[in-house]
Amino acid sequence: MDWELVRQQVESALGIPVSSVKCSVEEWSKQVEENGGAVSGVDKNGQVYFLVHKEGQDALLLQVPAGSVTPKERMLLGLLLENRKQQDKKSASPSGEEERKAALIREWFKGQQELGYTQAELPDTLVSQLSLYATKIPLLLYVDQITSRRAHYTELKKLLESFFDAPLTLIPLTDKEWLILGPEKILTMDGGDDKADASDETLEDQLAALGYGLHEMLENEWVGECHLAVHYPILPAKSLYATVLQLRETIMLGRTYHIGSNMHMPWELQLEKLVHMLPETEKANFLERVLKRLDVAFDPETMTTLEHFFQLDCNVSETAKKLYIHRNTLLYRLDKFKQETGLDVRTFNHAVLVKIALLLYKVTKRQ
Repeated sequence: MDWELVRQQVESALGIPVSSVKCSVEEWSKQVEENGGAVSGVDKNGQVYFLVHKEGQDALLLQVPAGSVTPKERMLLGLLLENRKQQDKKSASPSGEEERKAALIREWFKGQQELGYTQAELPDTLVSQLSLYATKIPLLLYVDQITSRRAHYTELKKLLESFFDAPLTLIPLTDKEWLILGPEKILTMDGGDDKADASDETLEDQLAALGYGLHEMLENEWVGECHLAVHYPILPAKSLYATVLQLRETIMLGRTYHIGSNMHMPWELQLEKLVHMLPETEKANFLERVLKRLDVAFDPETMTTLEHFFQLDCNVSETAKKLYIHRNTLLYRLDKFKQETGLDVRTFNHAVLVKIALLLYKVTKRQ
């Protein structure tokens, strides 16, 4: 039960100030006995107290001035709160308990961030509550609430478990961030009869396939536009906190350097991470040294050509096929770029320089 929400609703309905207070369960029980039952509230020192919820050894109460409510209003309010408590008990479910446990980890994360930690191990109490001792596949889902449907814990968890056909742990880190921890077996959930082909796949290939499949499903069937990052398998008990920081960095780098891409993997962003660490003045100086006529060199057609050329390992034939152009047309574009910049991207050293310059140019141009 949302204690503060209940207080606000009662205050709005009665039109009088309503306070929320705590006392021990033992003290509350004693007061109930002295008042002969607490359905219509417990009178004490000119105030009337109503029980909202019991949390551990604490009793959570609403307090209103005794003279501001009639006996009938007191009775109705008491019955209303009692009925709501009974409904909450009936609606309590395993998913509700899981969400409560996940919220504990979220609060722990916030605490570590406020302290500025970059490394921290989960307390054993949290690890045991969510059974985080086994190896897990971590994914971070970032949902833009402005353009997307707001995701709710129970529904999102049900959708994810249906997609993976496996139980998983879902932790809402913020209103926009959801941490997904799946068992290792989800890596091979699409193996089927293609075991021979699957055996040739690297771990990165498997993780990428998993991420792209999940991202497509989420965008099409649930949250709309979203970003997803996937990480190598981890032992949450030891490295969950550091992994989340890395996943957040991965999404930040992907959104910064690869506009239009919503699936992000850390092993594909190593150069972007290195470049991002450079001071802004150094970035500008590098571009000035490498490319004198930036706007001429990086027109839209040239940028698209170079991006595909680098993605396909500087393979001329494959790039021409990808762009649906003749091989000679591609060579003409590369020669033109060489004439304008003095850089031949068909050589390794120049290709590295232009790749870095392309990353920096896209960022500085937006600024």
